[in-house]
This record gives sequence, structure tokens and C-alpha cells, in this order.
Amino acid sequence: MSSETICARLKNSQQLIAGSVPKVAGRLTRVIGLTLEAVGCQASVGSLCAVDSVNGTIDAEVVGFEGEKIYLMPSEEIRGILPGARVTPLSSEQGIPVGMHLLGRVIDGAGRPLDGKGSIASQQRTAAVNKAINPLSRRQISEPLDVGIQAINGMLTVGKGQRMGLFAGSGVGKSVLLGMMTRGTAADVIVVGLIGERGREVKEFIEEILGEEGRARSVVVAAPADNSPLMRLKGCETAVSVAEYFRDQGMDVLLLMDSITRYAQAQREIALAIGEPPATKGYPPSVFAKLPALVERAGNGGEGQGSITAFYTVLSEGDDLQDPIADASRAILDGHIVLSRELADAGHYPAIDVAKSISRVMPAVTSELHQDQARVIKTLYSSYQKNQDLITIGAYNKGSDPIVDTAIQLKPKIDEFLQQKMQQIIPYDECLSALDDLTQQFRAN
Repeated sequence: MSSETICARLKNSQQLIAGSVPKVAGRLTRVIGLTLEAVGCQASVGSLCAVDSVNGTIDAEVVGFEGEKIYLMPSEEIRGILPGARVTPLSSEQGIPVGMHLLGRVIDGAGRPLDGKGSIASQQRTAAVNKAINPLSRRQISEPLDVGIQAINGMLTVGKGQRMGLFAGSGVGKSVLLGMMTRGTAADVIVVGLIGERGREVKEFIEEILGEEGRARSVVVAAPADNSPLMRLKGCETAVSVAEYFRDQGMDVLLLMDSITRYAQAQREIALAIGEPPATKGYPPSVFAKLPALVERAGNGGEGQGSITAFYTVLSEGDDLQDPIADASRAILDGHIVLSRELADAGHYPAIDVAKSISRVMPAVTSELHQDQARVIKTLYSSYQKNQDLITIGAYNKGSDPIVDTAIQLKPKIDEFLQQKMQQIIPYDECLSALDDLTQQFRAN
């Protein structure tokens, strides 16, 4: 290729980006799985294209290119596409509708309503992907956030602007715990991202777990398991963008993302489809680059802005906490809450294993007395867990260890403190009072 041709193409690309040259349509050359390949059109990575089909047009996003060939990922089923189908780059992306009109609504990954309540009456729009705030511009985490869960408020206190991981296998009550938080939190707005869930569970979460009270101040972004990988990926990004809008309005936002594992799996499907080599257990490197980019968008804003306190559920395959996504998430989050299958099987709800859980910002948002009391209860809880087998079979001799003796005596009281009914909401002050009463009983022994 001559230097004149290269310069001409470079100039044309610059004009295209600037919007001064109409975008030229190309044609579809190949379909492999969910990936479309096209030639003859110029479109940047991340931009949208319309692909003609016998049923109308299908939106697709450019996810990569190779030479003159571009790779697209459709946002819906690709039925009706013919060989050589026309591919037209779209002039611009409309963005996600935002505003107070979103409260109480359910939208998909592209910001379109799913609840049958008509279009969203908002003139304001925001991009699906925004840059994270400069870390030096963020306010420090200095205030606790009441989530209405006694085990979390008392033992794993969360600060406004903190990012927490909720590590759990399947069927241990993570969705119920998220629903309890939506009803009990002191945050102004709740944004819930239901990513990769079964369609039945989406409706169940909205109507039964979230309820009318929680839904009134919530925005739900749903991208069920039958959605394309692109829509599941966008579902997470849209939920964060909506949360960012409310934070920029000075509000305290609670972001509940269920789950970040489905986000990683969607990115894996896209990356492998366009030829990116797998790295750790089949996950390509781009997955581990996108995770921190998503998480860092949450947190405290600058002066005059609010906060985004985020809970990301992490699915532990086979209850393995060393899963690559679980391990990567634990490193970039400000703490983790582990839900135990053993506790769930024993009817202990919420099934939070306080011995394996930690809140890294708890010392910054609680008093020394509160920290000492939580440490005492955690010590008793851990001591009982370590000696549970001996205690169960009667092999433990009373008097061998004063801490274990006290732990055995206070075990029913500790369990009572850590358990909570699904519809029960316990305010932060009541949690501190109950924690103080529990530690007083320890000192009395």
C-alpha cells in the first residue's frame, strides 16, 4: 500500500471521527456463533451499527477489528440475517435516559423500559460508560451507612462510598439479603443490577423480595440469562451509569450488582469469540482489566457530590473462594462478606460467616468501643467454629480453655444476634445497643 493511500485513509478516518464525512455502509461477510464480520465500513470500537435482516434491522456493537474487517456483537438474536447483509454505522449513540423519572422503573441494558409503563419521560441522557473520578478528588470514607442488617451493621460496618463483595454459592440467600438491604438502607436511591439471572427470578425479586416499599426509590436494570453477552455486559455498565447520575446530584446511592461474575462471563464470551487467547481458567486478560474499571466507578464523589456504596455479588463455583473471578474481586474491593452454605443448611439466615468476612473501612467509620466489641464477638464465634467438632461429639473438656467455655455458653445469644428474619429491619443504633448488651454478658462471665 502506497504512502499516499495510507495518508488518504488516515485523513478520511479523522474526518469520520469529527463527523464531517457521512459514514459508509459495508456488508456482512461472515457469521460465527454470535460474532458478525463485516467489511467496507469504518466504525470505531464501541460504536453501534445497524445490520439489515429480513425482520428489520439489528443493533450490533463493534468489539474489534482486523485489517479491513470489523467484528460486531449483536444485542439480540441474529435470525433473518442474509449473506452480504448491509451494515450501516450509526451516527451517534443516544445514551441512557436518567432523571427522577427512573425511580420505580425497570429497564434493560440499553436503558429501554421493561415494565410496560410506557417510555421514560426524561430529556437527560448519559453515556453507558463514564470515566472514574480522579482518586485525589474523591472524599474519604468517614460515615457509616445503615443497611438494616444487624450482622453487617454490628460486625462488618459499611461506610458510605465503600465497595463490598458478597461471596456466595447458589441457593444460600444472597438475593434475599440484597432485598433486605433495599428496604432497610438509609441511602436516598437504590440501583439494582440483575445480570444473568433467570427470567423468573427477575420478576420474583422485583415483586416479592424488593416489594413496593423498596421499588419506590429504586431503579432496576435487568439483563436476564437469555440476553446476548453484549446486553449482559451493558446491563452492568448501565446500572453503574444510573448510579453515577444520582451521585452527581448529591444523593447517597446504594448499588446492588447481582452479579459481577456474570459480567466477567459475558466479557469472556465476547473476547473468546473475536479470538482473544484464554489465560486463567479460560478467562482472557481483558476480563481482569474490565473488572477494576467497573468497580472504580463506584465510591464517594467530589465536593458537593454524593456517594455510591456498592455491593457486588460474586458467585463461587462449587463454593470455591479461590475461583479466578472471586480472587480478583477480593483484591479490588474494600471488603468481602462470605455467605456460608453450612449456615444456610442449618437454617441460619442471613448465612453470613463473620469469621471469614471483613470490612476494610470499618475502623474509619466506627468508634474504638464498637471495634473492640465486634472483635470480642468475632473471637468467640471463631473459637467455637474451630472446636465445633470436639464440642459436637462431646470430646471437649470444660475448663480446657476459658474463651471456648464462654463461647459455648454465649453461642445461642451470638446466633440470635447474627440472625434476622427476612421482613425484619434493624436500625443502626439498635444494632449497636444489641452488640453492647452481648459484650456485657461476655464480661459478666
